[in-house]
Amino acid sequence: MDYLLLKYLHVIGAIIILGTGTGIAFFMLMAHRTKDAAFVARTAAVVVIADMIFTASAVVAQPITGYLLADMTGAPLWEGWLGAALLLYGVAGVFWLPVVWLQSRMRDIAQEAAAAQHELPPAYHRLYRIWFLFGIPGFGSVMAILWLMIARPGL
Repeated sequence: MDYLLLKYLHVIGAIIILGTGTGIAFFMLMAHRTKDAAFVARTAAVVVIADMIFTASAVVAQPITGYLLADMTGAPLWEGWLGAALLLYGVAGVFWLPVVWLQSRMRDIAQEAAAAQHELPPAYHRLYRIWFLFGIPGFGSVMAILWLMIARPGL
């Protein structure tokens, strides 16, 4: 495969991960702020689908394109900035996987509350707080990886 095409696909994957992460966080936060169970349920339903289609696809493609790029250029995987990026990718994954489950569960709880015409229950709010807190290291890791990809510091 052509190096520039591979690099392009890798950068597109990074953009998708960062973009969907930002969009999902924004839409979930804005829906949560309304305290409207039906709106939260609809938003979370779309967010879960977006995460499964876009984020999951990019999450799978990134290590593949990254490995192929490293192989093409002879870059050692576990050294320097690349090793740090891989470590951070693992951190992001450790926090992203539970977030996907949390979003699904928050959707289900909001749907139940909306169907019963109740307010969002304490269980939803507890999951939202965890979701929010997990987003910090998960999203922060992705931001750091992007910086490492651009700056390629000598570590």
